[in-house]
Amino acid sequence: MTSISLRMTIDDCYLLGSIGKTHGLKGFVVAFMEVDDLDQYRKLKSVYLEMVGKPGVLTEFGVDKLQPQTDEKALLKLTSIDTIEAAEPLRNAKLYRPLAELPALKDDQFYFHDVIGYTVVDATLGELGVVETFYEMPQQDLMGMRYQGQEVLVPVVDELILHADQEAKKLFVSLPEGLLDVYLSPASREQDEPDEFDGPDIGPAEKK
Repeated sequence: MTSISLRMTIDDCYLLGSIGKTHGLKGFVVAFMEVDDLDQYRKLKSVYLEMVGKPGVLTEFGVDKLQPQTDEKALLKLTSIDTIEAAEPLRNAKLYRPLAELPALKDDQFYFHDVIGYTVVDATLGELGVVETFYEMPQQDLMGMRYQGQEVLVPVVDELILHADQEAKKLFVSLPEGLLDVYLSPASREQDEPDEFDGPDIGPAEKK
């Protein structure tokens, strides 16, 4: 199955991963997956590809096989892609799935896209600002919050990000003392947007 999707858009999807090099002679490719549990995708039936040179255009492919190799890498065989020549044009294509098909989470978990626009409420200071974005960094993920006109970066760890209230559209946090002051200081205002959080390493991120 291969078809251009006229209805499905990137805004309707989440990024599943991307395709790297070809593997073997029978159409397999190496897929780098940006998911927490790759085993959940072993029985994947189809996937949407955004091909290089066609930004914003999604093409649906059937999936014949997805075989995890590591926690982040899998061998992928798409329907009708049966030779290395057919697989070669798929290099660097991005892989997408519909948001509606995201795996269910536990009650205390949330997906990043779910809380964009939520009001951030600190356990001590009360309402602070609005969640604008998330940065997926090598060491730990960061939440970008708009506070008094400045972007404040908060590590996404259980100690700081407590829980989300979907009905009230609020994200409850417990920020370390002094974090906001760092971003509101005159020196901070003159700096460009930081590449990563410069504070103490609090531990690995668990909320996705």
